[in-house]
Amino acid sequence: MAVNAAPSGEAPAGRLAGRWVPWLVIGLWVALAAVMVPLSGKLSSVTTDRAVDTLPAGAESTKVAVLEDSLPGGEDNTFVFVYHRAGGMTDADRATAERHYNTLATRYPPKVAASEDEEGPATRLSTDGKAMMFTLDVSTTYGAPEAIVGPLRDAAKDRPAGLELDVTGPAAVDGDMDAVFDGIDLQVFLTTVVVVTVLLILTYRSPVLWFIPLVVVGVAALTAMATVYLLVKGFGIVVNDQNSALLTILVFGVGTDYALLLIARYREALHHHENVRIAMVHALRGAAPAIVASAATVVAGLLCLLVADLNSTSGLGPIGAAGILCALVAMLTLFPAVLVVLGRRIFWPAIPQFSTTVEQRPGLWGRLGTAISRRRWVATLGSLGVLGVLALGLAGNTGALREQDQFLSAPESVTGFTVLRQHFPELGGQPMTIFTRPAYQERVLDIVKGTRGVAMAIPGQTTGGWADISVYPTDAPDTAAEYDTIKRVRTAVHAVIGAEAIVGGPSAENLDTEVTTSRDEQLVMPLVLAVVLIVLGLLLRAVVAPLILMATVVVSFAAAFGGSVFVFDTILGFKGIDYSVPLLAFLFLVALGVDYNIFLASRAREEAVRLGTRDGMLKALSATGGVITSAGLVLAATFAVLVSLPLVMLIEVGFLVAFGVLLDALLVRSVLVPALTLLIGRRMWWPSRLSRPVEPPDGRQSLAGDEEEPALPR
Repeated sequence: MAVNAAPSGEAPAGRLAGRWVPWLVIGLWVALAAVMVPLSGKLSSVTTDRAVDTLPAGAESTKVAVLEDSLPGGEDNTFVFVYHRAGGMTDADRATAERHYNTLATRYPPKVAASEDEEGPATRLSTDGKAMMFTLDVSTTYGAPEAIVGPLRDAAKDRPAGLELDVTGPAAVDGDMDAVFDGIDLQVFLTTVVVVTVLLILTYRSPVLWFIPLVVVGVAALTAMATVYLLVKGFGIVVNDQNSALLTILVFGVGTDYALLLIARYREALHHHENVRIAMVHALRGAAPAIVASAATVVAGLLCLLVADLNSTSGLGPIGAAGILCALVAMLTLFPAVLVVLGRRIFWPAIPQFSTTVEQRPGLWGRLGTAISRRRWVATLGSLGVLGVLALGLAGNTGALREQDQFLSAPESVTGFTVLRQHFPELGGQPMTIFTRPAYQERVLDIVKGTRGVAMAIPGQTTGGWADISVYPTDAPDTAAEYDTIKRVRTAVHAVIGAEAIVGGPSAENLDTEVTTSRDEQLVMPLVLAVVLIVLGLLLRAVVAPLILMATVVVSFAAAFGGSVFVFDTILGFKGIDYSVPLLAFLFLVALGVDYNIFLASRAREEAVRLGTRDGMLKALSATGGVITSAGLVLAATFAVLVSLPLVMLIEVGFLVAFGVLLDALLVRSVLVPALTLLIGRRMWWPSRLSRPVEPPDGRQSLAGDEEEPALPR
């Protein structure tokens, strides 16, 4: 079918797109980059993964960490040295362990000298005689766990042949975890660049065109990193390594999506307009509303995180929003300016040519739309059936993932905990720290010793008006049994009037994090749904369509989560779902997943004004099918970059979001939403003018069904 092209020299468009405007925009961005790019490298200097910074100030374990940090010498990093020999510890082995302890205790002296009546010797021999252990508390004044654990392991290398040693404990786990994040920002950035480059080359099959969006998105990413750095310095927002990596993924993912949508409209406009500046103005008029609505949806969803209590979660809100806004501004200003300056030749070898008549062919997506139109119920029920089967995976293992199970390949600190539990079953958990008023230390100590699940309780120093007690639970770290012990200990010590006792420690911090995250989920998830629904309503000027679109996204999320749980549990053998994954995945899949519905529905509404609901949806699917699918593949691939990292939590987030985005782009947006729209007909746009029957010229009300639904008069 041939359609007439629009005139190529409209005056208003020509005035808006003067030759000097693109160069001015590029100049302003060059000036901005000169200021912002140097700041982007400073983002890593303000990231933190300390629990005291992540947890809310009101959490009990946070109060313990703050108190520890305020005491002379600062907070302690606790390391546990576990020596073991399969045939039993020899005299030389025991002497080596004693020597190592004396050397290290001299090198890293305790904050306060131990009292004579402290229980137990410095080193401890297991009952089976095959292992020996000691605990070393190193003040944070000596450095972070990552900086200390290496020298500690090196200092203990001098030992008899056959004597094995694992340096473990809470600080060793933290150190090994920090080592995983070393250089992660650069790794994520470079891997994302490579992935996006490959996909853009495959999409455009052009030796030049792929380079432009990549450079502009890179500029947006660096600007976003600098903006986040300024936000941290100005407002004290908490940024951890996880959020820093997600920032890069978000900017590259959505920025490339926006580029694909704009290029598609620009290529279409170049067929109708000879002047490239005029063509870009028309492309922006067509694509910008959907792109802005998409960005507004994601930003609104991210800002809902500000109500979260967990600082790392609430910090992701403004961090992610800053990234999305930087991508939006760059792709609607710098990117169009560069495309206009370079002209049509940027599309070589498939350069779009201006013609007074443009041949339009149905193509793959047009044929798919026709098939869906003929089998609406089959398409609807088939899509829902696939999503329902995937959602059955939610019956799998959705339990919380322990910190020790976070590593894809278990480091020494994790294997050391296994050895510790094997030879010292009574010391299987991570130590708790209790602070109480000195006058009540003995009473609190007796109560704790009598609490079920406690293996040992040792009184510590008294300083600054507080006395501390180290408590060792019998159960494995970060298990439900250990958490129950922590809860029992807290209940017991809180009952001592006047003691003001508080319970903290690594496992207590993990427990408080899990509880806080669960509370945040109950608050943030409904808020995100409400905010995104409002944005959809304002964009589509309807009630039914936003409700339908939101329902499809929620069902898609359940299917993506269920399918991912099956993969994690059955195929990859993960031992649970990290506590942060459900909320992050929900946010990204609702806010980002609804984007593709926005791109389709906004184009369908635009076409429905001319063609009616049925033909408008089919036209929208045909026009946007290829570009939205490409955008979905790019966004899924950018999140899939996280799967390459050696941490289970990031793998889970990356896989779940990538899988969910593909479901949204390939099934929900391509089949389910068009099928539902064709079933519901013009009532999809209720209560807007598009939902009402049209009066024919003879004055009689049209009773035509959706198949012959007339367009509205313009």
